[in-house]
This record gives sequence, C-alpha cells and structure tokens, in this order.
Amino acid sequence: MSQLLFNNIELTSSFFIKNVEAMEESLANIQPEGFNNNIKWHIGHVLTTNESLVFGFPKKSSHLPVNYMELFARGTKPADWQGDVPSVSVLSSQLKEQVKRMKEIPVESLNVKLKEPFLGQETFGELVNFALLHENLHLGHIQAMNRVISASKK
Repeated sequence: MSQLLFNNIELTSSFFIKNVEAMEESLANIQPEGFNNNIKWHIGHVLTTNESLVFGFPKKSSHLPVNYMELFARGTKPADWQGDVPSVSVLSSQLKEQVKRMKEIPVESLNVKLKEPFLGQETFGELVNFALLHENLHLGHIQAMNRVISASKK
C-alpha cells in the first residue's frame, strides 16, 4: 500500500506540475467569468493545502512564507491579495521541492492514527491520499479555466 501511495504522489504531482509549467504567467492571473479564483490561486492553494495537511504548515513547517495562508487558504481570493504574490515559476519550484519532501515521508508514519479524523481520514497515510485527491480536483479547475481563457482569446 505504501508504494502505491508514493507512486500516486509522483503521478499526481507530475501531472499537476506539468500543467503549471506550461502556464503563461499572464494567463494564470486572469479570473474568467463564472470562476471564483484565478489559476495562480489554485496553484498556490494546492501548494499551501498540501503543506498544511502533510507537514503542519504554518505551525510545524517553515518551507513556505507565512503569508501564503492569507493568499491561498480556503476562502481567500485574488481580489483581496495585497503585498508580495509569488510568480507561477516560484510556485512551481516550491511544488517540486514539496514533492521531494513528500516522497521522503517515512513509510512507518503512514499508519499513524490522527488525533482526530479529518474529513473521514483516520491515518496519516489516508490524509496524504486525501491531499492528492484535493490536488487532482484543483487540476481539473486549472484545466477548465485554461480552456475558457484560451477560447476567449480567439
């Protein structure tokens, strides 16, 4: 089971990062009609949420700037952004570094029970798997937004 999870981390993250790296910065900042956020927000949200779920950001992890919670946490939106907002290339680099750290998670920690279940997840491994599901959901949003933006440019 643990090897399957680590394979899934690699597969999910490689698809996500491939889409991020193909993204033009200018397109990532467009918020198409009918969408609550822009593509850059989705990229930062996945990065920040994974860091929170898997590594305990911001209390237990200092791999990301603390202001990422203000920029990318659930309920935030680009219209409220102030100060320094990272570029897509910075977010992409941080995603790559995060994936490396995720793949270094000790196998034995995957079976550790959470203090409290989180959205039905009872072990740390289930929480990591949930983070991957969440990442895939946002990849779908990114792909849909990219299509809408590209179609409107024609």
